[in-house]
Amino acid sequence: MIDVITWRGDDVALLDQRLLPAREETYLCRNAADMAVAIQLMVVRGAPAIGVAAAMGVALAARHSRAADASALFADLERDGALLIASRPTAVNLAWAVRRMLARARDLAGKGAAAVRDGLEAEARRMHDEDIATNRRLGQHGAALLPAVGTVLTHCNAGALATAGYGTALGVIRAAVEQGKKIDVVADETRPFLQGARLTAWELKRDGIPVTVITDGMAGHVLKSGRIAAVVVGADRIAMNGDVANKIGTYGVAVLAAENKIPFYVAAPLSTVDPELGSGDSIPIEERDAREVAEFQGVRVLPEGVGVLNPAFDVTPHRFVTAIITEAGVARAPYEASLKALYATEAARK
Repeated sequence: MIDVITWRGDDVALLDQRLLPAREETYLCRNAADMAVAIQLMVVRGAPAIGVAAAMGVALAARHSRAADASALFADLERDGALLIASRPTAVNLAWAVRRMLARARDLAGKGAAAVRDGLEAEARRMHDEDIATNRRLGQHGAALLPAVGTVLTHCNAGALATAGYGTALGVIRAAVEQGKKIDVVADETRPFLQGARLTAWELKRDGIPVTVITDGMAGHVLKSGRIAAVVVGADRIAMNGDVANKIGTYGVAVLAAENKIPFYVAAPLSTVDPELGSGDSIPIEERDAREVAEFQGVRVLPEGVGVLNPAFDVTPHRFVTAIITEAGVARAPYEASLKALYATEAARK
């Protein structure tokens, strides 16, 4: 297991993913504002991970608030919760986690401010543990879809680093390997932040799972070669019709997979599904700092005066998605019906 997010009482320690693979260092967050900055700067990243991080940010806000009564404390939590939600707008897990924490605070308000503080710490730690358990269950469902021997292509990083510890897309691969399947991985480098090259390759090498990195522009050639048995990616938000928002470049991989008749699987917990969103047309797409494209390690690589577009995500239409793998099972088209059925399955389990 990789310690991505660690509650330490007065602060939260994050593994600083900006520095990997060269250095493994801790970034400390002492309040909700610190956590919002860490999320925005991608110290911590990946939809499930920033959900857990945001929950801990709310718990930190409660712990350090000077409010003497529950009503004043809740006002502080709403303000800090809004700050956290605004830090990255595309991933629905972030808002889901903050709202869950605020709902817990409302439930405990009648018991006083101290009970709210203690209850929110317990809830945030519970969400951390739930995420790991969820991803392990998801991994078991997804592993059944992979061949006994084969190569899987993935994009970005949907591994332990993108969650509280085990991973979604990489959780599927880990579970398959744990079952004895002989899986190796081709990882798109994922420009411009290089999550595939820096993070996915680091994780898989650490686990002893064979991995080969390709540039994003090589994906079509590799998919056409016949080497790839399946594509497995994560997600930042999934609409009820099965449209999937994920790291920029995912849409192109999905189209290329369909062209070459390769299954394209999306692995994500049900918390990544937005039940209020009918399609992906309304998913907000974060536009990040132009310097991520214009510079490399602080050195400008574009001519001065040249414009930059830097959308962090794209939306893959559901017609390119073979299946959506969740902790409750596997959804297939028509997705609205199958996702609703999985919600019901999970509710019955609980």
